[in-house]
Amino acid sequence: MAHLVRSSSLSLLLLGFLLSGCATTNKSTVTSESASASSSAAATSASVDSGTSATGASPATSTDTSASADPSTSASTDKSAAVNNEKSSPESAGGPVFKNGAPVAYPKYTDKKDPWEPVNRKIFGFNESVDNYVFKPVAKGYKWLVPDPVETAVGNVFSNLNDVPVTVNNLLQLKFSNALTSTTRFLVNSTLGLAGIVDVASDIGLEKHDEDFGQTMGYHGVATGPYLVLPFLGPSSTRDAGGRVLDLATDPVFIGSFFVAPFVGPIVGGTRATDTRAGLLKSEKTLDEAALDKYEFVRDAYLQRRRNLVHDGNPPKSKDTEED
Repeated sequence: MAHLVRSSSLSLLLLGFLLSGCATTNKSTVTSESASASSSAAATSASVDSGTSATGASPATSTDTSASADPSTSASTDKSAAVNNEKSSPESAGGPVFKNGAPVAYPKYTDKKDPWEPVNRKIFGFNESVDNYVFKPVAKGYKWLVPDPVETAVGNVFSNLNDVPVTVNNLLQLKFSNALTSTTRFLVNSTLGLAGIVDVASDIGLEKHDEDFGQTMGYHGVATGPYLVLPFLGPSSTRDAGGRVLDLATDPVFIGSFFVAPFVGPIVGGTRATDTRAGLLKSEKTLDEAALDKYEFVRDAYLQRRRNLVHDGNPPKSKDTEED
C-alpha cells in the first residue's frame, strides 16, 4: 500500500514538472512575439506553479489569439479610416481623382481679335528692343539738340503735308465739308504759314482731320480683321496694313523723294519718323506705369482708337467689338 502511495506521488510530481515545462515554453514563445503577452505569460506560469495547469494554458492561448488578431483588426481600422478620410476630404488642388473628370484643355489664345498673338508678341518684343536701342535714343538726342520752336516748326511742316492724303480720303468717304476744310488748311498754311512752318489754319478755326485709307475702307464696310503687329511700324490690322500701301501713293514725302537727290528722301523720312517718336516720349512714362501687360494695353488702345476714327468719334454700340 505504501508502495502504491509512493508511486502515485512520484507520478504526480513528474506530471507537475511536465506541465510546468510546457507552460514555460508557451511563456517564452509569447514573450518573443509581443511585449504585451509577457505579463500574461508570467501570470500563466504562476497559475501552473499553484497546480492549475489548464487555467494557465488558457490565458496564453487567448493572448496568442488576441496578438494574432490585433494586426488584422488594426489594419482594417486604418483602411476604413483612410476610406472615410478620402470620401470626406475635398478634391486636391492638383486636379480631379478620376481621369474622365479632368477639365477640357482649351487653346491658350482664343481671342478672335488677335488669333496671331504668339507671333504678334514676338514681333512686339523685337520692336521694343529696336526702339530701346535705336529709336528712343535718337528721339531723345533730337529733343535735346533741337530747340522747341524749331521742333514745333518741323512738326507743323509734316502736319501740313499730311493734309493732302487727308483731303483725298475725305473725298473718298464722301465727306465733302471735311475735304474742303482740309484743302483750305493746306493752302493757308502753305502760303501764309510759310510752307507750313506756322499753323495759321488752326488759329483761324480750320480744324485738323485725321483720315487714311484704312479708315476709308472701314467707312465702306471693310472689317478690321485680325490684329497685326508689323516689324518697325508697330500695331496695325489686316485692313490697316493694306491701307498703308495706298497711303504711300498719296504721301507727298514719299512721292517727292523720286524728284530729288537720292539722299534727300531718306533724310526727310527719317526726320519725320524721329519727330513723331519724339512726340511720344511724354506719354511713354504713363504707358509704362499704367499697363500691367504692355502688349495687351497697346493692342486694345489701338483697336479702340481706330474704331473711333472710322466712326468719327461716335462708334455704334455693339457687343461684337470686331465689327466696325
